[in-house]
Amino acid sequence: MKFSENWLRDIVAIDATHEALVERLSAIGLEVESVEPIGGPLPGVVVARIVSCAKHPEADRLQVCSVDAGGSEPLRIVCGAPNARPGLLAPLATVGASLPGGMQIKAAKLRGVESQGMLCSAKELGIDADASGLLELPADAPVGMALSAYLGLPDASIEIKLTPNRADCFGVRGIAHDVAAALQGEVKPLAADAVAARSDAVMAVELDAGADAPRFAGRVIEGVDARAATPSWMVERLRRSGVRPIRFLVDVTQYVMLELGQPMHAYDLDALHAPVVVRHGRADEAIKLLDGRDARIDEQFLVVADSLGGHGARAVALGGIMGGHDTRVAEATVNIFLEAAHFAPAAIVGRSRRLGLHTDAGHRFERGVDPDLPPTAIEYATRLILEVAGGTPGPLVDAQRAHRLPAPAAVRLRRARLARVLGLQVPDAQVERILRALDMTVETVADGWSVTPPSRRFDIAIEEDLIEEIARIHGYDAIPVAMPSGEIRVAANSEGCVAEADLRRQLAAREYREAINFAFVDAALLAAWSQDAGAVPLANPLSAELAVMRTSLLPGLVQALARNRARQQARVRLFEIGRVFEGGERGAGNGERAPAPRETQRVAAVACGSAAAEQWGEPARAVDFHDIKGDLESLAALAGAGASLRCVAADVPWLHPGRSAEVWKGEIRLGHVGHLHPRLLKALDLDGEVVVFELDLEPLSARAIPSAQALSRFPLVRRDLALVVPDAVAWAALETCLRQALGELLQEVRLFDVYRGKGLDPGTRSVAMGLILQDVSRTLTDRDVDGAVALAVAALERDCKAVLRG
Repeated sequence: MKFSENWLRDIVAIDATHEALVERLSAIGLEVESVEPIGGPLPGVVVARIVSCAKHPEADRLQVCSVDAGGSEPLRIVCGAPNARPGLLAPLATVGASLPGGMQIKAAKLRGVESQGMLCSAKELGIDADASGLLELPADAPVGMALSAYLGLPDASIEIKLTPNRADCFGVRGIAHDVAAALQGEVKPLAADAVAARSDAVMAVELDAGADAPRFAGRVIEGVDARAATPSWMVERLRRSGVRPIRFLVDVTQYVMLELGQPMHAYDLDALHAPVVVRHGRADEAIKLLDGRDARIDEQFLVVADSLGGHGARAVALGGIMGGHDTRVAEATVNIFLEAAHFAPAAIVGRSRRLGLHTDAGHRFERGVDPDLPPTAIEYATRLILEVAGGTPGPLVDAQRAHRLPAPAAVRLRRARLARVLGLQVPDAQVERILRALDMTVETVADGWSVTPPSRRFDIAIEEDLIEEIARIHGYDAIPVAMPSGEIRVAANSEGCVAEADLRRQLAAREYREAINFAFVDAALLAAWSQDAGAVPLANPLSAELAVMRTSLLPGLVQALARNRARQQARVRLFEIGRVFEGGERGAGNGERAPAPRETQRVAAVACGSAAAEQWGEPARAVDFHDIKGDLESLAALAGAGASLRCVAADVPWLHPGRSAEVWKGEIRLGHVGHLHPRLLKALDLDGEVVVFELDLEPLSARAIPSAQALSRFPLVRRDLALVVPDAVAWAALETCLRQALGELLQEVRLFDVYRGKGLDPGTRSVAMGLILQDVSRTLTDRDVDGAVALAVAALERDCKAVLRG
C-alpha cells in the first residue's frame, strides 16, 4: 500500500516528525518498505504563465518566452522544452531559487540571450521522474503563488507491506487509526454526510449470487460534466499513491478507494439496461474488459450484468475485479451509475490470476473489505463529483442480504490474562485509550473489558487478538526482557525411534542439502502432480499460488530443484523433513468435515545430474534409481530395518512406469521411490532425469529398543552359491527366502556377481552370492553347513524358481 504522507497527516493530526512517523509505522506492524521524498520547500519556485514565445535567434530548439510570475513586469526565460507554449502554466524557478540536488538558479545568457530563471519539469523539482517537458499545471493555478504551497510540498510517498490479516489498512483512513493510537493523535471525521436526492432516477439492482455478493450500493447521477478536470490536489494524491490519473469520473473512484479501502466503479448510465443483476458467471461466458481484452469466464466468477438481451443476460463487469468496456465512462458521458459493493473474499481469490490480471480492486476484495463501507463510499464519491463535475443525484440504492453480511462480535479481554501474556501491567486507562483509538467499542466489565471491533477488522476474533493490539501499540520495546524461570524438563529422545537430527546428518553425509519450503502451495501444482485429492484450502491465503496446504513434500522440493537448475546448477540434491496435510472425511450423515486436517510427518529427497560430484577417479554417469534407493536404504539402516525393507514395482501417476516402486518395511507401506514421469518433467519444464523418494517418517524411524548381545565365540563359515533365476524375481525375494529358510543361522548374504548372456536362457540371469553362517553355541561342522546349503537351495528352487548352476 502506497500513500502520501501529507494525505495521512490531513486525516490524523500528529506532531511526529517524518522520521518518527516512518519508524513508528514499522514498529506497530505496518512495515515500511520504501520512502520516496517528493519535492522540497523549493524556495523561489512559483506558479507562472507563459505569455508569449519567440524563436531563439541562435538556436533552433530554444524559445525565448515572456513569463508572468506575478510581478509587475514579465520575465524573459530561455526554454528548450517541447511543450512550452503561450498560455501554459508551469513552475518557474526564479533567480536565487534552490532546487533539489543543490542547483542554484542564477541569471545567465544562453546563446547570447539573457534568461532570468528556469521553467521546470517535474523531475527537476524532485516531484516525478518525468523529464519529457515542463510540468503542466491546471489553468486555475494562481500565478505567483509559491509552488510548494500550491502542490503541498514537501511530501513523501510511503509504501508499506501489509500482512494478509490487515486488509483494513488498504485505505489511508485505516492506517490513520493505527497512527492515531500509536502517536496519540485523533482521526478527523469523514465528510460523507448523506447527499439529498434531487431526482427520482434509480437503477434497479437484484442480488442473485447468495453469500458471495451480499451487498450492492449504487446511485444515479445525471447531467455530469465528464470533461471536468481532476483537481490538482486529487491528482497529486493519486500520483503520490502510485495511481496514474485518467479522467475525473475515473479518478474519483480511485481516490475514494485509496482513502476508504472500498473499490468502486462508475458506469455510463445510458449504456446500461435495467435491472442490474449481480450473479455468478455462466459456462464460457464472454466479456470485454476495460483494458480492451476479451475474457472467457465460468461459474466460478461473479459478474455484474444488465438486461440487454434478456433479464441479467449481458455481463458488464467482473465483480470485484474490473469493469467492462461496453459501459465505461468516456468524455461524452452525461449520466452515470456509481457502484460500491461487498464481495466475499472466497468468491474473488484467484479469479484475477486465472485471467492473467492483477487489479487494486481484486487485491482488496481477496483480503476482505468492510461490509459497512459501500453506502459511505457512494455518499463520499457523490459529494466529490457534485463539487467538481456537477450533476443531479438520485436516491441511494442499497440492495443487501443482511443475514449474509459478516457482523463483528464482542470479545472479552481479561485484565489478568493481558498481564500474564505480556508480562507487565498496562494501566486500564492506556488499554482503553488504545482500543478506542483503534475505533473499537469498549465496555468495562468486572474482570476487564468487552470489546467490539469495527466491521473492517476481520482479524479481531479472540482474546489473543486484542492482546496483540495492545502489545504492538503500547510498544514491543516496552515489554520487559526476562529469562524463563521455573523447572524446564529436558525431553530425551525415544530409544524406540531414530532422531530426526540423525536422519538429517545421514542425508547431509550423502551430499544432500536440506530445503525448507512453504507448507502451502498452488492448487494447480498439486493437480499437475495428481496429488490434489484431499487438499486443504486456506481461508485467508497469502496469494492464489499459496492457497492450499501441501499433500506431498515432492512438489515444493522439485520446484526448488528447478530453480537451482535454472541458475546453472547441473547437480542438485535436496531433502526435506516436514508435515503434509490431508482433509478429514465428511462426517457420516451430517456432511460436516473433521475439525482439523490429518497431518503426517514425512521425509523426501530429490536428485538430478551426475551421481558423483565432478572428479577424475571414475567415469561420470547420471544419477539413477539405484543411487537414490541406496540413499533411502541408508536411512532404513539407521533404524536397523535394512533386512525388512523391500521395493515393490508399482504404478504411481507422478513416477516413471517401470522405474518406480513402492517402499515397504515389513507389512507397512512407507512411500515411493523412482524417476519422475516424463509427462510431469515436461509440464515442469525440466530437462534430464530426476529421481525422488518420499516416505512416512514415523514408521521409517521406528526401531526395536537396542539391547546388548554377546558376540559369538565360534567361527563364521562361508559358502558360495551360483543360481540361475528368472529376471522377474527380485534380489529382495531371494534374500527373504534365504532368511526364512535358514533363520538365525544365516548372519549375512553377500551378492557378488550378476551375469546375463551366453549360456543362459533368455529372461534369466545368473546370481552369485555368499552365505555367511554362524552358530552362537557351537562350531558348525561340514555336515551342518552342507545341510544348511541344501535347505537353502531347496527353498530357492521351490519359492523363486531358482536352479543351481552346474
